[in-house]
Parts: sequence; C-alpha cells; structure tokens
Amino acid sequence: MAFLGKLRGRSIYLSIGGLALVIGAALITFAAISGLTGGDDRPVVQVVALSPTPSPAPTTTAEEQAPVPPPLGDQPYEMVINKIGVDAPVQAYGLDDEQVPEVPTGDDAAQVVAWYNFSAQPGTGSNAVFAGHVTWYGAAVFYNLSSLVQGDQIVLKGANGTQLVYEVSDIFAVDENDPNGRNIMFATPDDEITIITCEGTFIADPNDHVAGGHYTQRGVVKATLKSVTPGSVAADG
Repeated sequence: MAFLGKLRGRSIYLSIGGLALVIGAALITFAAISGLTGGDDRPVVQVVALSPTPSPAPTTTAEEQAPVPPPLGDQPYEMVINKIGVDAPVQAYGLDDEQVPEVPTGDDAAQVVAWYNFSAQPGTGSNAVFAGHVTWYGAAVFYNLSSLVQGDQIVLKGANGTQLVYEVSDIFAVDENDPNGRNIMFATPDDEITIITCEGTFIADPNDHVAGGHYTQRGVVKATLKSVTPGSVAADG
C-alpha cells in the first residue's frame, strides 16, 4: 500500500488524449486577443465573395489594435485560493522536446503551480492555463480542488501587490481518453483561467518509470476575471 501511495504521488496530471500532439500547433495564434488560436484545429478555408467592387476595409481604433499589457508583468506571483488553503508560487512551464507539457518535479513539486507559456498571460483577455499535482508523495497543491463551487474566488497576487481576482464559473471532469479534452486549453474570447489537476482512479503501471501510472480523469476548474487591483509599484514587462 505504501508503494501504491508513492505511485500516486508521482503521477503526472496532463495526459489528456491527443493533447501532446496538437498543443504546439493548436495554441500558436489567436487573432485580436492574445496571440493564441481558437478552439477549432481544423484547417481554415478562406472564402472569397464574388463582388464587382471590393468591400471597404474594417476600421479599428488604436486601442483595439494594441495588445493588452499583462497586469502582472514579469514579476513573481502566487495563486491564492483561501477556501482550500492554497497559497502557492506560480512558475512558467512549456512543452518538452516531444511536445508534451512539462510538469513540476523535484522536492518542491507538490506546492508549485504551473502556468503554461503557450496560453495567455493572466489578465490579457483570454485563457490562462494552470496545472498542479493532486498528490506528490502525499497531498499536493490541488488535493482539494474538486471542493470548489461556483462563485468561489481565486486570486493571483503579484510581488508588488497587484491582484487579479477570478470567480469560479465551472467545475467538471474530463476523461483522459476524450479526444475533445484538449479544448479546455484553447484560447477564449473572455478573460479566464483554467486549472487542471488529476482526478478519478489511479492505474498503476510498472512500465511507466516517470509517473508510475496514470489517473483516469482530469479535474478542471474555470474562473472568470472579476477585478484587477494594481500594486504599489509598477510591474515590469
């Protein structure tokens, strides 16, 4: 039983069916919002209307053209979820050489929240994707994530006091083999965050020398930006 506990603790939480193969290509460009694509990875077919005169080009204001600066800039920040006792540092992660999302490892992995740099920066108008372990040699940062309900608050707090307050809008689980599971990481037209961790049953696999097995589901929490409070000192970036 102790050995099974270690296997559960070493589990990696991002193996949604097909995710690693499409994430690099699917999350590259997103027009007018955050530099990310939308939630449809099918080829775009351009249709040209047959018209005797060209349509006038749409006009945009300087404000619409300018990208939204990230409120947190490049400063260190933490994710705070008071309801479940979370106050954890956020660190940037990306894709490894095999296009698989990287995960926290090492002595402090249990209490680190990953923000994926192929998603939007928080507060810039689209979907900022976070993840963390549910267990890592014991209870980890998102062990109680499933106890959140709609309306609960999640705060991103910068070192200079900047605060982004999000309100939970949805909580659900995704089967690890669901081909549409990767959609939770796509860009969105609204400013929100997506938090992913493991859920379901742990299946031990002695041939998996990295994770020791896998969970059958991914627990997902989505939250919508409600307010931004600037800090006392301007953030870099």
